[in-house]
Amino acid sequence: MAETKLVAETRTAFGKGAARKIRRDHKIPAVLYGHGTDPVHITLPGHETMLALKVANALLEIEIEGSSQLALAKDVQRDPIKPVIDHVDLVIVRRGEKVTVDVAVTTEGEAGPETVVTVESQTLELEVLATRIPESVVVSVEGLTAGTQVLASQVELPEGATLVTDEETLVVNVTAQVTAEELEAELAEAEAEAGIERELSDEEEAEQAESEGDGDAASSDEEKTDEA
Repeated sequence: MAETKLVAETRTAFGKGAARKIRRDHKIPAVLYGHGTDPVHITLPGHETMLALKVANALLEIEIEGSSQLALAKDVQRDPIKPVIDHVDLVIVRRGEKVTVDVAVTTEGEAGPETVVTVESQTLELEVLATRIPESVVVSVEGLTAGTQVLASQVELPEGATLVTDEETLVVNVTAQVTAEELEAELAEAEAEAGIERELSDEEEAEQAESEGDGDAASSDEEKTDEA
């Protein structure tokens, strides 16, 4: 993954008031720490930082007063309402150093007919070189049949990556597609167990009335037979 360069400024004003002023200037307050160094409080350019952090595990080159540090976003605090970032914690990394990150799981290919593919684990925890963090881990589901389960140990990892997630973790589950009739039966059973009386549709009411009519006619014929 290529590094994204962000030119930062050191800051000496702290507190909520100072942070609000920084954000009003379309910048983001942040702190850079790690590798035994003292935390450095900085300000990042708002727009460029938001674009960079749209990519998971983005490797950032933070330039401060002419010197550069590689860093990963450890914690990103976002505004619950507005599409803005309130604060970023950055951890320093070195070239050649390995880091532990959560990498997204994606699937490719088409599973067998009448199957449903479910990604049970959205991410896998991997140990990788800081400069070679993959954007995703790809699991092929091509031709997989119902009942197939792909565990973490069976996922093909990028070169140099080591699995940290438990090997027995279920990553992808392939199940048989549920028919409309089976879904309706399951719903009816669940409603019955919950004591819910479901309102019949017009079609169901007509079918029920017809069935009851057939039953009444059969009973009438039996009574006539008995009388004879």
